[in-house]
Amino acid sequence: MNIKYRSELFAIAFLLFMLVQNAVMAQIPSTHWAKDGFQYYKVQSGEIVVLDARNVNKKTVLLSKEQLTPQGQKPIAVRNFYLADDGQKVLLYTNSKKVWRYNTRGDYWVYDLTAKKLTKLGNNLPESSLMFAKFSPDGSKVGYVSGHNIYVETLANSSIKQLTTDGTTKLINGTFDWAYEEEFFCRDGFRWSPDSKQIAYWQIDASKTKNYLMLNTTDSIYPYIKPVEYPVAGEPPSPYKIGVISATGGTTKWMDIPTDPVLQSYVPRMEWAANSSELIIQHLNRAQNQTDVMMCEVSTGKSTSVYQEKDAAWIDILPEWEEHYYYGGWDWFKKGAEFLWASEKDGWRHLYRISRDGKKETLITKGNYDVMQINAIDETSGYVYFSASPDNATQKYLYRTKLDGSGKAERLTPANQMGTHEYDVSPNGKAATHTFSNYYIERVNEVVSLPNHKTFSGDEKVAKALTASADEKKESNVEFFKVKTEDGVEMDGWMVKPDNFDQTKKYPVVLYVYGEPWGQNVKDEYGSSYNFLYKGDMAKDGYIYVSIDNRGTPVPKGREWRKSIYKGIGTLNIRDLAMGTKELLKRPYMDTSRVAVWGWSGGGSSTLNLMFQYPQIFKTGIAIAAVGNQLSYDNIYQERYTGVPVDEAGRAAFLKGSPITYAKNLQGNLLYIHGTGDDNVHYQNAELLINELVKYNRQFQLMSYPNRTHSISEGPGTGTHLSTLYTNYLKEHCPPGAR
Repeated sequence: MNIKYRSELFAIAFLLFMLVQNAVMAQIPSTHWAKDGFQYYKVQSGEIVVLDARNVNKKTVLLSKEQLTPQGQKPIAVRNFYLADDGQKVLLYTNSKKVWRYNTRGDYWVYDLTAKKLTKLGNNLPESSLMFAKFSPDGSKVGYVSGHNIYVETLANSSIKQLTTDGTTKLINGTFDWAYEEEFFCRDGFRWSPDSKQIAYWQIDASKTKNYLMLNTTDSIYPYIKPVEYPVAGEPPSPYKIGVISATGGTTKWMDIPTDPVLQSYVPRMEWAANSSELIIQHLNRAQNQTDVMMCEVSTGKSTSVYQEKDAAWIDILPEWEEHYYYGGWDWFKKGAEFLWASEKDGWRHLYRISRDGKKETLITKGNYDVMQINAIDETSGYVYFSASPDNATQKYLYRTKLDGSGKAERLTPANQMGTHEYDVSPNGKAATHTFSNYYIERVNEVVSLPNHKTFSGDEKVAKALTASADEKKESNVEFFKVKTEDGVEMDGWMVKPDNFDQTKKYPVVLYVYGEPWGQNVKDEYGSSYNFLYKGDMAKDGYIYVSIDNRGTPVPKGREWRKSIYKGIGTLNIRDLAMGTKELLKRPYMDTSRVAVWGWSGGGSSTLNLMFQYPQIFKTGIAIAAVGNQLSYDNIYQERYTGVPVDEAGRAAFLKGSPITYAKNLQGNLLYIHGTGDDNVHYQNAELLINELVKYNRQFQLMSYPNRTHSISEGPGTGTHLSTLYTNYLKEHCPPGAR
């Protein structure tokens, strides 16, 4: 039988899509490993339990529903939890609310396992207003942010000390403005010192950052304005400060960090430098093509650059590709004498050990491959565990190598398990939670021992899934391929052929695109080729569904592949996609008169550019939440890939890749969809595009979703309406079925 993507895949596929567009949701769920590296904590059936990787039948209740029930209230619905270093207190996060699109504020409780007492934090503060609460290293206090100010609560007596008092919506302490959060994944903006006596924090001054005025026309009879500080390309970012304050209160000591007085600069990473007297920061210039690692003396505020790196295109900070660092972290060795650094300077993304003074560096990972993820660092055994896929950019596997740089990388994932693997490796590298899937095997979860990669129970779930899925692989209508364009560019792609495929007939082709540095579509994992917007079964209806990953997409093919798109978003990626499609259309069973393209966000922009720049290929397009004019998007993202538009020549580079520049060339059928409440790609983009299409009498269909955000998911019936609209338009203008 052919693979039938059942209805429950909608939720999986939509989540995967939104993770690509918006990174990941806040409060990342992960395995909470115990210090022994074998036991781990999870929320199960409303309780927090302790499981043991070595014994699947062993389970201990750490906190029962009864213990999680405040007097006279319902049990706490735990969204996430954290244990104090001594293991005697548990910090519980619940009742979460969105800040923009991430649930980063809520209520926090502490359960004292010794006193058997449950206490709510911040009792004098508004409900669901606490952000990024965390224990002090000694476990005696909890720090958190509320209302753009930083607080410390002493657990012994529940006394609360407000450390900062000047916080407002424009002067932000301990967290970040919209642009830092969206593009640098900076959300948690304060750090406890190792001795629990001080707090280091960011202060963002958004007072001079212009507001984008969003108009809410649906939540009251009279529309009202919702201002969002939003620095578009060409506008300077909100200035930052890095300060240190005593946990008991007092005056903040500000670090003296150099910046360009006109262009400004960024500090996207800051941590204590393995002691309580220095900070380490990563400083980026405005163009994001030079970074300095700086040591800051807390007592004097003096900063010194110890390591510098430059790139002809841009420099990716660690959290931009490694989700485990979204909420901070800096890896140290030899009691603070060396630190871990990731760089693409030799053409591949590799890991290095850098001495504290920056004068010595050691390459840890060696070879022609990219490190895709840092899974664990075990200094005791001398290994770093990481994900990579040297031979197939659509897949992902677990490796380890010596921290001293000696020897070759050792693949731990069994050779016969071809596909995509995710691991959460325990601190001692002896165990890992493991998730596996490929295009024909649904996700399988297990806990394995390392380095031999065996399940502790002996029940090899992945191996069984591989054996049981032989028929599914044989009969699958999903095909992975490589296509080489007339420009000599070879790209990966997948194709879902129709049921009962007859190669003597011709079928319509639907291309799914993203095409920018934040999205990889072609992955060998279950559900990746499922169209979550199509209402029905594309294969059954007789469509060929295709996707291609062009140059510039974040696939593990080396620096040159990813950064060739510099100053080429909207041109280089569009040509790759067009020429790749052109090659595919040479296959006799593809109907060149029925070729459609669609995408969301950056994929919406790619859809518009493909329709406008290559109308001879693409006859129908559905673009959702697209950037119509790159000068209207935020400065951190757009300037990273196109430079800083300080003059007319700089602005021209942005317009060269913008869909509005080519809108007059529209010939085919275009459905444009946008939410009027989109705080990411503002509705202004739709209206700028509409003006151009109207100017040249280019007819198209528009659907505006009132007050919906970038996900177009809010309000009753929205998902069904969007899916129906999408499907009906596609069927009308790119009819399904063989001819």
